[in-house]
Amino acid sequence: MKQPWAWVSWLIATIVILSITRNPLYLLLILMCVIFVGMSLRQSGAETVSPYSLWKLAAWILLLSTAFNALTSHYGQTVLFTIPGKLPLLSGPVTMEAMVYGFTNGLVLTGILASFMVLNLALTVRELISLIPQAFFPLAVVTSIAVTYLPTTLRQFRQIREAQGIRGHQMRTLRDWLPLWMPLLVGGLEHAMQLAEAMTARGFASTRPGEQRGGITPRIFLIIGLVLLAIGWIAQLGGAGVYGLAIIVSGALLIFGGLWFLGRESPRTSYHSPGWGWQDWLNMLVSLVVMAICILPMLEPINQTLFYDPYPTLSLPPFSPLLGMAMLGLLLPGVFAHFKSTHEKLDLKARRRASHGRTEV
Repeated sequence: MKQPWAWVSWLIATIVILSITRNPLYLLLILMCVIFVGMSLRQSGAETVSPYSLWKLAAWILLLSTAFNALTSHYGQTVLFTIPGKLPLLSGPVTMEAMVYGFTNGLVLTGILASFMVLNLALTVRELISLIPQAFFPLAVVTSIAVTYLPTTLRQFRQIREAQGIRGHQMRTLRDWLPLWMPLLVGGLEHAMQLAEAMTARGFASTRPGEQRGGITPRIFLIIGLVLLAIGWIAQLGGAGVYGLAIIVSGALLIFGGLWFLGRESPRTSYHSPGWGWQDWLNMLVSLVVMAICILPMLEPINQTLFYDPYPTLSLPPFSPLLGMAMLGLLLPGVFAHFKSTHEKLDLKARRRASHGRTEV
C-alpha cells in the first residue's frame, strides 16, 4: 500500500478497538495482528531506528502496569497476600482480579505503542508530514524536526562512538563520555543550522497576504466557529437536544472552512503524490467495517463480548468467533506486505538465474 491515509485508517481502527475493550482475548488477538503487520513490513525492507526493542518495552509495560494496579487497587475476592501496616495506597489485600485488570491495561498500552511503531515502519517522515493540513504549517515544521531528531542523533552517536573506539578510547568513568558528548552537541547544532538554511532556501512556511473572501477573513470563521461550539455545548448541557447539536455542527463546519481557507493561503507543492490503488481502498474499507462492527449499537449481540470486568470474582472472558474473525481483517496490510516481499524475492531469484545463464553462455 502506498497511500498514507489507508495506513491512518488502519491505525484509527486498531486504536479505537484497543480503547473500547478490556477483554484480554481480543487484546491478544489484536496485538498478534499488529505484530504480524510489523514483521511483514520488516521482511519487505522497511526499517526504522529505535533505541529500544518493542519486546523489552512490552515486558516492562506489562510488568509495571500489573504491579501498579495490584498494589493500589485492593478489590476482588481472590486474595493472594496482604500488605500489613498503614501505608498509603499500598496496605491491604493484593488480589488476582487486580493483577488481571492491570495486565489488560498493559496489553492496551502495548498495542497502541506497537501500532504507532508499525505506522512509523510503513510511512516515511515526508509521508507523515504530508498528512498535516496546510493551515498548520508551523506544526509541520516542529513535527518534522521532532520526528527526525531522535534517529539522526542516534545515528550520529553510533558513528562517533565507533570512531572513538577505533582510536582506542574506552569508556570507564563519567569523564570518558566527554569525547562523545562534545562532538554530538556540535554535530547537533550543525544539523540544526543546515536544516534551517535548507527550509529558508526552499521558502518553507512562507505565506501570502491574507485575502478577503466575501468580506470575511478565515480567522473570523474560526472565531465564530469556536463561539458556536461553546454555545452549542452549553445548550446541550441545558437540554437543548437537536438545537444544541445543530449549533455544534454549524460551529464545526465553520472551523473546517476557516482551516481550509488558511490552507489555501499557505500553498504546498509536491513532486509526486501517491495514488489510490485497489489495495488502499480495500484496506480502508475493511478497517472501517471492522471498526463499525465493534462500535455500532445495533450489533450488540456480537460486540457485547468486548466488555469484560474481572471484578469482583475472576472468570473466563467471553469470546465471539464472529467478532474474532472480523478483527482478523486488521491483518490485511501485513498480508499485502508479505505477498509483495515474496514476489520481490522470487523476481530477484529469477533475475539471478537469468543472469547466471547468460554468464555461462
